[in-house]
Amino acid sequence: MSEAPSYSINVGGELLSLEAPIVMGILNATPDSFYQHDEGADAIRLRTRQMLSEGATIVDVGACSTRPGYTPPDGKEEMRRLREALAIVREEAPKAIVSVDTFRADVAKMCVEEYGVQMVNDISEGALDDNMFKTVAELHVPYILTHNKALPEGEQEGVSEFLRDMGRKTEELHELGVCDIILDPGFGFGKTLEQNYILMRDLEVLHELHLPLLVGVSHKSMIYKLLGTTPDGAMNGTTVLHTVALQKGAHILRTHEVREAMECITIVEKLKRE
Repeated sequence: MSEAPSYSINVGGELLSLEAPIVMGILNATPDSFYQHDEGADAIRLRTRQMLSEGATIVDVGACSTRPGYTPPDGKEEMRRLREALAIVREEAPKAIVSVDTFRADVAKMCVEEYGVQMVNDISEGALDDNMFKTVAELHVPYILTHNKALPEGEQEGVSEFLRDMGRKTEELHELGVCDIILDPGFGFGKTLEQNYILMRDLEVLHELHLPLLVGVSHKSMIYKLLGTTPDGAMNGTTVLHTVALQKGAHILRTHEVREAMECITIVEKLKRE
C-alpha cells in the first residue's frame, strides 16, 4: 500500500488539506449522461443535498456529457445549463466547494466570476481551448489537468510518455502563474482498455510529478467492457478500482456514488493505521 504525498490546495483563499483522501461528487446538468438526469431545479437541489450529506467535499457540476460518442452542446447552451444549475447549487449550499467541468475558457470564467466556483475541471488538458491555461491563471483557481490522448504501445513507453507530457503541461501552467494543479490520469480518455489498466497498476509512479492525484473511474468503459456489463452494472467494479486507487495514493475520488466512495476511504484509511 503506497503512502501518498501530503498536499494542500488554495480553494477560495482557504487551504484544503488532502492529507486524507476526499470525494468529489458528480452533478450532471445534462440530458445525455448514462447516470440519473439531474436536470430540473428539484433534482439538482436534492442531488446537491444528498452528495454533501454523504460526505462529498467538492461538487463537480458539468453540462456537457463526456460519454463515448457524445455530441457536446455549443458554448451558449453549456452556459445556459450551468447558470441554471449553479444558481440552485449556490442557493442550496452557498459555502460548498464547487468545481465546474468544462473545456471552454469563457464558460469557466463565467462560472467563477458569476457563481463563485472555486475550481476548474478540464478534460482536455487545455487542448480544446487555447485560452484555458491563461484564463485559469487569471482567475487564480485550482485547475484539474486531465490527460486526454492516446499513449504509445508498450507498458513502459506509455507511462514514460504520460509523465513527459504531463510534466510539460505542468511546467507551462506554473510559468503562467497557476499554483494549484491537480492531476487526473484521464482514465477512459484516448486510451485502450489495456492502457487504462496499466496506468491504474502503475498509479503510484505518477507521484513523481509531485501533484495531488484525482482518479475518475466511476462507471467507465474500462470497467463495464472488461466485465461484459453496462454502465449501470459497473458499481461493483467502480468500488474495486476506488480501493486500488486509494491503496496507490489517490487523493481525490471523482464519483457518482459518494456514500460508497466514502466507505472505501474509511476502510482503506483504517488499514493504513493498523
